[in-house]
Amino acid sequence: MKQTILIVEDDASFGIMLQTWLKKNEYDAILATRYAQAKKEISSRHIDLILTDLRLPDGDGILLMTWVREQLKSKVPFIVMTGYAEVQTAVSAMKLGAFDYLKKPINPSLLEEKIVAAFGSEHEVEELYHPKKVMVKGNSEAIQRLYKHVELVAPTKFSVLILGESGTGKEFIAEMIHECSPRRDKPFIAVDCGGLSKELAPSELFGHLKGSFTSAIADKKGVFEQAKGGTVFLDEVGNLPYEVQMQLLRSLQEQKVRPVGSASDINVDVRIVAATNDNLERAIEQGRFRQDLYHRINEFTLQVPPLRDRIDDLEEFAAFFVKQANDELGKAVKGVSPKAINVMKQMRWNGNIRELRNVIRRCVLFAEGDFIEAEDLPVYAESTEPANPSLDDFALRPGNEKEQIEAALMKARGNKTVAAKLLQIDRKTLYNKMHQLGLDL
Repeated sequence: MKQTILIVEDDASFGIMLQTWLKKNEYDAILATRYAQAKKEISSRHIDLILTDLRLPDGDGILLMTWVREQLKSKVPFIVMTGYAEVQTAVSAMKLGAFDYLKKPINPSLLEEKIVAAFGSEHEVEELYHPKKVMVKGNSEAIQRLYKHVELVAPTKFSVLILGESGTGKEFIAEMIHECSPRRDKPFIAVDCGGLSKELAPSELFGHLKGSFTSAIADKKGVFEQAKGGTVFLDEVGNLPYEVQMQLLRSLQEQKVRPVGSASDINVDVRIVAATNDNLERAIEQGRFRQDLYHRINEFTLQVPPLRDRIDDLEEFAAFFVKQANDELGKAVKGVSPKAINVMKQMRWNGNIRELRNVIRRCVLFAEGDFIEAEDLPVYAESTEPANPSLDDFALRPGNEKEQIEAALMKARGNKTVAAKLLQIDRKTLYNKMHQLGLDL
């Protein structure tokens, strides 16, 4: 019998994408976009797992879990989906009985792992997406220079730091390094450092023994032990909690890890590839990042160009993302019209390739004709509008970032999507910087 998963997510397009993926992997998936609707579904049928957003228009995931536990006396496992600013709340949810949490944007390999763990089985699931499947190389001059540097450093033992704006494909470059290295036959494991709280990071990175803390119901191998002989990719390493940086540095220097609750070390051999869209040198000056860790992970630097500097690759990406979205959503859109491509080439694309992929996916989801037309694009004008010289007055520059962000938020009347656009950064980066600067989220 198929296991039933309830998705509680108010973003309908994201919820449909999750539902489609789950059904492809032979789960019975149900989508509820409201708290009240979720309660009705839970009351009327058997549910094996609940995958819920933390914030909902008429409630939240913790309230839903509390209602299920207290009113229905059910122990159905909950996995809470949360944004960067709500990680501490997600940790609290685990203390109240949630099985686990996932930070948005969802890391598909983690989603796969946590669903399997929640069911306590070895159910085989197809990946939601994977860098090898969602990226095409492109042929622009800018990207070809980068590929030459990748070929140069990949066979070495150097730790590599990949720099670039959010959404440029840094994880894809990290995988290229791994695939071109002598470690290609060993695991490649990506870690979202922004999703590692100081409470849970030691367990995620180094593992734990059963009973070492309240929710440690079984022994768990950490990322470093799982990747033994292979590559660990530290994504957005600048977001790693300062308290965890010392533990990480020790593991990298000694090539040893100590699981939580253990009295002995485990030898590990991994290569480190890190990535960030943050200015780590400035973070060091501000006391947010350790200088010794910076030098340890920065033996070789790669800079990934933004989409605006490789605009000749846009058409190739768009065609690939149409095909991918068709496969995910069961659609048959043939492509993007030449007029729409011309319009897209004039857009700013602050979110880079990730934003392009999301725009294409949404266009395919709502498409009624064979092609995505230019008139279909204004729906996304708020995040992708053509460059406007007046916006340059607010572009985030080195200096007093706190005052610049406050000015943009005031101009945008508190709308963080609009403020991020004014600052010419993506919304995730804005949230990260607000968190770092102590601004009210």
